[in-house]
Amino acid sequence: MTRHSQRVFGVTGWKNSGKTGLTVRIVEELTRRGWRISTVKHAHHEFDIDRENTDSWRHRQAGAGEVAIVSGKRWALMHELRQEAEPALEDILERLAPCDLVVIEGYKRENHPKIEARRLDAANREPLAAGDPGIIAIASDHPVTEDHLPVFDLDDTIAISDFIERVTGLAKRRRAAS
Repeated sequence: MTRHSQRVFGVTGWKNSGKTGLTVRIVEELTRRGWRISTVKHAHHEFDIDRENTDSWRHRQAGAGEVAIVSGKRWALMHELRQEAEPALEDILERLAPCDLVVIEGYKRENHPKIEARRLDAANREPLAAGDPGIIAIASDHPVTEDHLPVFDLDDTIAISDFIERVTGLAKRRRAAS
């Protein structure tokens, strides 16, 4: 189990399984319901949120280990790993500001409650749920034969969000506040 203080719920699945679309719809729905949501997205490849030849890019190229970009609308902190290992999910969660729920996209092998996204167009259609006790539900665009887990239509954002509120304890918090 995790040691951070944030409530978390994950969306996992193979490439092209619908993870990002499902994550976006969940975030939209839960924020519409009044929850403060943060997200963590795991990328399996090199990525860059900074464009070549911008001032911040030049700072990183010069060797800065961290570069913060700040404006009146948002701020971002980029940390160059250089020779460091990828940080653990726990370490990233500890850096986030307090919120009601962190929705984690990816991180197939981490031990937190998650829903497995499945699509017929996925790069790999091998079910993950059998080998991952953290997967507590499935969202699919096709019939699923597992009978031990709740199964949702991949596009049924309302039912999936209701489920997430129940399993993370957000639903109890809403009732207590009423």
